[in-house]
Amino acid sequence: MVTVTDAPATFRRVPLPARVPRLIATDLDGTLLHDDKSVSARTVAALDAAEKAGIEVFFVTGRPARWMDVVSDHVHRHGLAICGNGAAVVDLHRGREIVEVRELSHSSAMAVVRALREVAPGVTFAVERTGGITYEPDYPPFFEDPGAVVAPIAKLLGEGGGDGHRAGRHRGRGLGAEQPVLKLLAHHTELAPDFFLELARRAAGDFAEFTRSSPSALLEVSGRGVSKASTLARCCLARGIAPDEVVAFGDMPNDLEMLTWAGTSYAMANGHAQVRAATTFETLSNNEDGVAVAIEGLLTLR
Repeated sequence: MVTVTDAPATFRRVPLPARVPRLIATDLDGTLLHDDKSVSARTVAALDAAEKAGIEVFFVTGRPARWMDVVSDHVHRHGLAICGNGAAVVDLHRGREIVEVRELSHSSAMAVVRALREVAPGVTFAVERTGGITYEPDYPPFFEDPGAVVAPIAKLLGEGGGDGHRAGRHRGRGLGAEQPVLKLLAHHTELAPDFFLELARRAAGDFAEFTRSSPSALLEVSGRGVSKASTLARCCLARGIAPDEVVAFGDMPNDLEMLTWAGTSYAMANGHAQVRAATTFETLSNNEDGVAVAIEGLLTLR
């Protein structure tokens, strides 16, 4: 169920582009959602108004499909969301069914594991498949999953997994080898988050894409070429929507590619310094309904 909270009714202007967009792409955690993971009444109203005005709305998140209940009632037209930092397209109108997968191959994941073990001793791993998460015994499970498998990473990845892009419908009922890997997660207890990210990119950037969205040293590893931006671009191409017709919102490094791809981008006031430096505009913080404030302004351009 969606948690709805009250928000101030005051309107505070933010900078606006020259024209109304055809599509709004927004991150969730730290961006659209309040820190308590709720969706404010003001944000619900703004999203509804945008869709009624004919603007497509895409949620583009690092979250897996199983964590999309908080916003599943707020994509009304196409019902699609981009999850796992671009690794999956999910139909929220069909019970969070995964309709497209861009997976991380088994061989690439193991190459990343070997490289990070060499340059960052103490790193631990988890594997996010279409059906759920599995992790090593020392990996800190940030969200308890009673169905998760705990085992050494070689065993977690040893049952296989395909290569490249895979399209189709995946229910994700078990945790077997037939389920594609969406992300490899790498955690370190001592390294600074941004340092760990740069270290990983130098050591293993030939094998996969690396990013982060957590305040801790937790890296999210996707297949080469997979990002929020590249999957959003595919969805926009299918709709005949150009990058300069897209407005994007985000707050963390995993949003950077999407924000720089979109014609207009907004960093949240609470965003990472790199994000705030890279975007077209800045809006209010997530707890101040910064996305809603900007959407309200965009709708005045009509």
